[in-house]
Amino acid sequence: MANTNEEFELVKKMCLGIFEKKYDDYGTAWRIMRPESVTDQIYIKASRIRSLEEKGEDASKVGEGIVPEFIAIVNYGVMALIQLELKGTDAPVELPKEMAMALYNKYYDATKDLMLKKNHDYGEAWREMRVSSFTDVILQKLYRTKQIEDNKGLTKISEGVDANYQDMINYAIFALIKLEIEK
Repeated sequence: MANTNEEFELVKKMCLGIFEKKYDDYGTAWRIMRPESVTDQIYIKASRIRSLEEKGEDASKVGEGIVPEFIAIVNYGVMALIQLELKGTDAPVELPKEMAMALYNKYYDATKDLMLKKNHDYGEAWREMRVSSFTDVILQKLYRTKQIEDNKGLTKISEGVDANYQDMINYAIFALIKLEIEK
């Protein structure tokens, strides 16, 4: 039987590796973005995944497949959570590498902990889902997030944008497990 916790750690290693390499190239230039702009970046990635799922990865004119886009959703989701924490603080745009990596680990691990709790209650139902369903759920969460952002964060009954980012991250991780680990 698969060990979800171990699989999440394998995906973390993959995603954090990309995050760290991009840090080495660009630093934390993404910190200039407002949370809404990060949401839009995730939307672009999820829309491209859906397009490739419908047209076939061979139809890609960019030459990159679905896996890098799911990695980007994980990383942008973590960045969004970091932005929410640092919004309104005097934190600089350029974060020291140790701080950026610590914040990444904090939010990835918190998101994994949430998934483990939900996974217990849902009995790993995600393992029976199709990757295309993960894409659709991520897109749904994006539309919800955009609506909450447009309403200035006010909700009557729903969770906030942070919970939606965590769900997007988790569904992207589920997709990566199915595409990269279970293959």
